[in-house]
Parts: sequence; C-alpha cells; structure tokens
Amino acid sequence: MPTGQIPPIYTLRNTRIILDSDLARVYGVPTKALNQAVKRNPARFPSDICFHLTPEEFRQMWSQFVTTFAEETVSQSLKYRRADQLPLAFTERGALMAANVLNSERAVQMSLFIIRAFIRMREELAANAAILKRLAEIDRTLLEHDSALRALWNYLQPLLQPPPEPPKRRIGFIS
Repeated sequence: MPTGQIPPIYTLRNTRIILDSDLARVYGVPTKALNQAVKRNPARFPSDICFHLTPEEFRQMWSQFVTTFAEETVSQSLKYRRADQLPLAFTERGALMAANVLNSERAVQMSLFIIRAFIRMREELAANAAILKRLAEIDRTLLEHDSALRALWNYLQPLLQPPPEPPKRRIGFIS
C-alpha cells in the first residue's frame, strides 16, 4: 500500500473493521505473517477485537464490492482469497494489538506513534481538566459575587428612589 493511502474500513457486526490483508499491507508484512502472529498470540486477540468472517458475511461483503465499488477499490483481502479461506477482521483495538506483535519496521513505527499519541492525549486531557477546574472555580465565584451584588442592589434600591414630594400646604384656615 503506498504511503499515505488509507486502507478500506468496513462496518460489520456494528463495528468498524479492517481486513487482514489490508492491515498486513499497512504494516508492510505478508498477510500470512499477520495471520500467523494472530495464531501464535491467541490471548492478545480475543473475539471482540479479531474474528473470522462467517461465510455469509464474506458473501455479503463481496456482493457489496461488486455492486458498489470499481474493480480497483475492491479489497485485496477479498479479491484473491480462496473460497475456503475466510479473512480475519480486526477492530480498531485489534489493529493496534497487531502492531505490537508484528516485527516489521512499519509496525514498530505505528506502535511508537500510538504510544506517543496516547501520552499526548492524556496530557491534553489533564490540561483540559485543570482548565475545567479553574472555570468551575470562576463560575462559583461569579455566583457568589452575583448574590452579593443582588443583595447590595436590594439595599441601595430604596436610596436610589427620588425623595417623596413634601405635602402641599393647604390654603385656607386650618383648625
């Protein structure tokens, strides 16, 4: 797969997946090597992060490709696969785990990239948490000031009223 080209991502079983041969091309290894790494490390690839397509899923995906996509966009995983070989489907977590068990230069680079990305994300979340804490303090202070200003306004309101007009003197004899 040329650098910068994004492999096809599919949705299957309400999960985004990438097929084994597409992932192998991303990491620069043969599909066979990727599948062997998965077989050698079954504890790292439980069924929620890596699974074989069922024959029905395989048929559905193939029919979607034939009717929807041009020939050059059909996944290599489906294009040259024997009928008895069902591809592995990797979820996002499975694709990350594959980077950890493969020993290609691109897989190692991807593992390091992922680690750095998670560290940066954690640092940004910590910075955001500090900002949110400070905003909560400011909000609480503003609410306190708001109630103090409201009380002050209530006290000053009578003083701001114009003085009452003095009573008019009545004309005439007052007994």
